Amino acid sequence: MIDPRLTGKVALITGANQGIGAAAAIALAAQGVAVFLTYKRLDPLKHPAYPEAYDRLRAHDAGEVVARVREAGGRAESAEADLADPETPGRLFDLAEAAFGPVEILVNNASGWVADTFAAQEHDGFGRPTRQVDAATYDRQFAVDVRAPALLIAEFARRHVARGASWGRVIGLTSEGPHGFPGEVSYGAAKSAQESYTMSAAHELGRHGITANMVHPPITDTGWINEEVESLASAHGPIGTVGRPEEVAEVITYLASHQARRVTALVIRMY
Repeated sequence: MIDPRLTGKVALITGANQGIGAAAAIALAAQGVAVFLTYKRLDPLKHPAYPEAYDRLRAHDAGEVVARVREAGGRAESAEADLADPETPGRLFDLAEAAFGPVEILVNNASGWVADTFAAQEHDGFGRPTRQVDAATYDRQFAVDVRAPALLIAEFARRHVARGASWGRVIGLTSEGPHGFPGEVSYGAAKSAQESYTMSAAHELGRHGITANMVHPPITDTGWINEEVESLASAHGPIGTVGRPEEVAEVITYLASHQARRVTALVIRMY
């Protein structure tokens, strides 16, 4: 059996109350990683998504995920955090270190997702509410998907170098950013910027033993998939099925593993 050599490591995972973040926390904990989960409960009236069941998932805290990790014998703690606040990254590292010790794995999963567009339309092709691009959609998206990951990576690197560490992992989640993302234009632009920050981190921090990569998941059922989306995945994807959060979590776990020690500066696309 391959030993990923992750026992005793500490991970900070953002947006881990549901979906891919939750799956990543469970998968890493199964390999002996102590996981510190962050989340932000989103009021469906202020941040509507689609369908209603997905809205309810986004409004949950991370208690169920923490309980599941602990029931399996793992270590987990969580904290609600607003990643749009530039003071949050330092506070999260303080909390994670107080709980488990220095953070060695950073998973930038959280998103300030908003469906905005340059076209005038109230709903996208999947029935989700949309709005035209304005300062508010830009600020929300870029604060969480660009500034927060950049500040988290910076805080991770500063603490890593200060303690003379020689092993670290930065893993981000991305999408179709560099090629444009019609119907979710600020989301696409923000993910493109996050990719750039992460690739820069790979080149600048490699000599300190830190790898940095991005995972581009397939269309993944985190609670928002409907028949139209499933049909789209079947028609256009080479595999032809919607992905599951657990499958993405397996790739995240691989990138954190000893076996991926020379895998860096990549965007790994899943289908």
